[in-house]
Amino acid sequence: MTLAPLFRLPLAALMGATLLGACSNPEKTGRYLIDPPVSGVQVPNRLGTAELKDVSLPDYASDQEVAFQTPDGAVRSTPDNLWADNPARAFTTTLARAISDVSGATVISEPWPLAQPPARVLEVRVERALAQADNSYRLSGRYFVSDDGLSGGGANHARSFDIRVPMAAQGPAATAQAASQAIAILAQQIATLSGPGATIATTRPAASDPFDLSLF
Repeated sequence: MTLAPLFRLPLAALMGATLLGACSNPEKTGRYLIDPPVSGVQVPNRLGTAELKDVSLPDYASDQEVAFQTPDGAVRSTPDNLWADNPARAFTTTLARAISDVSGATVISEPWPLAQPPARVLEVRVERALAQADNSYRLSGRYFVSDDGLSGGGANHARSFDIRVPMAAQGPAATAQAASQAIAILAQQIATLSGPGATIATTRPAASDPFDLSLF
């Protein structure tokens, strides 16, 4: 009577191990790339050289799993569908390349690799990057372009963006395609320094007189 539980325990453990192996099967895991399409659009180079800081993403968008919104408003994901690269790194490097391609500017993600410092620093803070329940991908947030001040007469920009890309289908592949299109649109907006916001002139403190005794 006491032997039956002993035989059932290894069987249960074996079944659990089998299920775990099935769940971790790499062939059932999809990995998706962010790769903006080549639009063929060219805009004037208004950035020159610029260092793009690591893009700030919401927690759900910086996770390795591809997130999506369901009709109940919840943001969900599954371990079967993953981004092929770290999302923040992929977004940053892809955006830098897209801005460079569309404008001819030299935009490089940090750290800056060249001996000559960049003329500007670019920062992007994403507030939403999500395949929404209304069958659209929404990319919104703010971007900032700061002049390095070396010339003393540059301009700084603080602008917002709210991009929506219609999705004809649902699923991680459609999400990746829509995200790529949204990044391409954002690249054009940043390259042209457009969008709601403000332009702030760079100001530098007046140079002090080394012979001004009031400073001592």
